[in-house]
Amino acid sequence: MPQIVVAGKLHEAGLALLDQAAGVSYDYVPDADPSAYLKVLPRAEGLVLRTQPLRDVDIAAAPNLQIVSRHGVGYDAVDTAALAGRKIPLAIVGDVNSRTVAEHAMMLLLAASRRLVKSVVALRAGDWAHRNAFEPQEVDGKTLLIIGYGRIGRRLAELASAFGMRVLAYDPFVPKGGFDGAQRVATLAEVLPKADCVSLHMPNSDAPVLGADALDLLPSHAVIVNTARGGLIDEPALLERLQQGRIGAVGLDVLADEPPGDAHPFLGLQNAIVTPHSAGLTEECAARMARVSVQNVLDYFAGQLDPALCVNLVK
Repeated sequence: MPQIVVAGKLHEAGLALLDQAAGVSYDYVPDADPSAYLKVLPRAEGLVLRTQPLRDVDIAAAPNLQIVSRHGVGYDAVDTAALAGRKIPLAIVGDVNSRTVAEHAMMLLLAASRRLVKSVVALRAGDWAHRNAFEPQEVDGKTLLIIGYGRIGRRLAELASAFGMRVLAYDPFVPKGGFDGAQRVATLAEVLPKADCVSLHMPNSDAPVLGADALDLLPSHAVIVNTARGGLIDEPALLERLQQGRIGAVGLDVLADEPPGDAHPFLGLQNAIVTPHSAGLTEECAARMARVSVQNVLDYFAGQLDPALCVNLVK
């Protein structure tokens, strides 16, 4: 009987799958403490992992572990080399959240462009006349640069086009013919000065994609949206430019350090909208991710795991 560990709070749809599965037992550790699941990990044969880190020492402490299934598509906090060394496949949920995250990115793009936070703060302070400042900007007719043209970027391109935006896309890993729905750009330096809005949709990198020099290429009214990874932007440089009016507004679902403290400087800015890394956490998407992440483990033990969902194919 396979023993499965579920690390982190899981939507009831995933737990229902486990309850219905024949010949399976599981430990459910919904605690917010990222290390809480480690006490039961040594007896795990399968692991369903939310956002907790999985280090090489953790993998070494789980001698029976055979399959790890991420509740999502990112795996920055997982030691993939240690898994591969043990020939343990790492599965992800595939394309179950691209529309959800793209919707959130579009929402942040609209809200930041229309300076929503500033308007709400002004109204709550009794400043009805704030409406006459004409600070909000339309997205219709504006140029959106999407950095990272995978499934989420493509879906955002569809949404932005429906709002009348001109869509450009930068992604050195996509073939030249793979930019349907957007105009391909070869380098960021050539296009940043023309971008009214920028949205990030790529994995983390060793250095910020939007560092100080890149931020300085953007026009002062530019809106930046990040629903990917916090490390993609030089946050101190971004903060300085927001405070000085050298960047128009930002919508951030991710930060370099999460969760932020109450005194995090972005939380006090009226030209910044910050959400709690929740772009993919709608009711519908949470249910889909829970079901697929659990099903991946069940499929593995049934000899039916889809290799397309494995990010470290092992033989």
